[in-house]
Amino acid sequence: MTGSSVALGSPVPPFTPHAISVSLPTWRDNIGYEEGDRRVVDAMVCGYPRFFIHPSIKKLAGICEQRFGLQGEQCLLFPTHKTAEQCRSFISKVSSQEGKLISTRLIHLMICPAGKAKKGVLVDFNDCGCNNDSASLLDIHIVLFPSETYHIAKQFWQHTGSGISSRSAEHCLSLLPDISPPRSPTTGTVPRYPQKASNRHYSVKDRKVTQDPHFGVESLDGDYLEERYGRNLPVAASAKAKRALRRRISGVLVRDNAAVSPSDNLIPSTRGIKELSEDDVYLYPTGMNAIWNAHQLALSALRPAKSVCFGFPYTDTLKVLQKWGPGCHFFGHGLDNDIDQLEILLDAESKSNPSKPPILALFTEFPSNPLLRSADLPRLRKLADKYDFLIVIDETIGNFMNVEVLPFADMVVSSLTKVFSGASNVMGGSLVLNPRGRHYVALEAKLRDSYEDCYFDQDAIFLERNSRDFDRRIRVIDVNAEAVCDFLLTHSVAKDYPGAVVKEVFYPKYTTPNHYEERRIEHSGGIVGGYGGLFSITFTSNEASKAFFDNLQCHKGPSLGTNFTLASPFAILAHFTELDWAAEYGVEAGLVRVSVGMEETSILLKAFETALLAAEATRA
Repeated sequence: MTGSSVALGSPVPPFTPHAISVSLPTWRDNIGYEEGDRRVVDAMVCGYPRFFIHPSIKKLAGICEQRFGLQGEQCLLFPTHKTAEQCRSFISKVSSQEGKLISTRLIHLMICPAGKAKKGVLVDFNDCGCNNDSASLLDIHIVLFPSETYHIAKQFWQHTGSGISSRSAEHCLSLLPDISPPRSPTTGTVPRYPQKASNRHYSVKDRKVTQDPHFGVESLDGDYLEERYGRNLPVAASAKAKRALRRRISGVLVRDNAAVSPSDNLIPSTRGIKELSEDDVYLYPTGMNAIWNAHQLALSALRPAKSVCFGFPYTDTLKVLQKWGPGCHFFGHGLDNDIDQLEILLDAESKSNPSKPPILALFTEFPSNPLLRSADLPRLRKLADKYDFLIVIDETIGNFMNVEVLPFADMVVSSLTKVFSGASNVMGGSLVLNPRGRHYVALEAKLRDSYEDCYFDQDAIFLERNSRDFDRRIRVIDVNAEAVCDFLLTHSVAKDYPGAVVKEVFYPKYTTPNHYEERRIEHSGGIVGGYGGLFSITFTSNEASKAFFDNLQCHKGPSLGTNFTLASPFAILAHFTELDWAAEYGVEAGLVRVSVGMEETSILLKAFETALLAAEATRA
């Protein structure tokens, strides 16, 4: 049975060394995770990478602390000096606000692949005896800080998504002599993680294949699933993989496969801006890193000012706007009357200081997570043109196969970790510049000078492979999600269903549908973009919410956009310490968020019917 049979704390999907989700199968487990319950925390061998430090990263960090750290110091690891310096700057800023003077140190770590058998392969850059040959050395940047400052450093890791990836750490460890993993600072035990199979031959007869009785999809062990019969590009072809990704995202790739060369004939972009090219697409290690860099780009290219967060966003987007730069104005409902209030604000700010734009940029999701509300983009665009501010649109939920948002944005960001990948085994993000935007020249020039390719090559290889068929997967997911949501809506209070426990179904088809419908894409052949795979559901009681969640037979854990159905009690995981505040904007404590996958539609409907019956059984 998919999901329910996955043990608490295990990777989702199972046996995936670089899984980006973790099994939290019951409501009680999710509460326990937020409360730091040892029953839950000690069982976790992985988690969402920006919140849970992967065991390979922990092991490498422990080695770095042992080699370079002073007494009472911990560290975080970053791919470049620039990202490490940004972390140090954040620690200094926040600690000073807390009234503390924190000493933070940076170390440029060098690893020599040719010297694994030697004792001194782990060295400070300044002590390297290999003549600093960049072709043979691998470098990692270490930020060392007092242990009591870890909570601040971890904020930077979480909000910016700029730390090294688990594959990067694993690669570093493979170049070092075998060293026992460090003891966990909390439990004193060695971190547990599923081991890779020793058999490295990728043939079907050598692998265990099981048929899931509920969803009819194959379950394969992690290596076999990730290597996909060896069809991944070799790591040496990472530049080709990144070029393919940028062309795929820009909508100019003719043949959607790995055979991408600079000489390939390209079509005009299908994203509503025909002159868009792969050169306008920038890759980042995570979706949040793309958002963070979009904000940093705006602050550096234009005159700094407060930004606007329009609509209730995924939590870290708001944190980024609040913690970096002058701050932000929050219009948390994201409805038309919020635009009325925004217009009043813009007019007042403009009159108070006519010499500068009233705000720097407006950030919005289309549609939003988790309430699936879609903003009136044409009206926002008119305000941006009138008052000269940027619009940054996060298209992760809608995705560019379903909706066309680039013509209304200066920048479009997305988490490629989600449906673009689908496999839940790699992180990634993108930022797309609109070449027709008023500030394109300034933004492009600043990016050209400041952009660093921090996306680890092996991660790009996996993302390229996963995303080759994303258009086909999206169509299947769209159909499944619409069928499930239509079923749930008919059993809701809104449809006067007798004894209904479903209060509301949040889904673009029903939630601000006029704005979403205007942006739906009409593809060639009469195919119309769908409503995406994400929806949220609220209930008439917390007991009904818990019963529905606990009895829903699917994977349970953080993240979305997976090829398999994945559910979570969103408010509990994202806003546990601010539930009353979130409820003011409609994100109730009992809200269940569901990302629908590619399972057979009839079996999915049966699973949701069973969960709904359990919820209805809680009626007094």
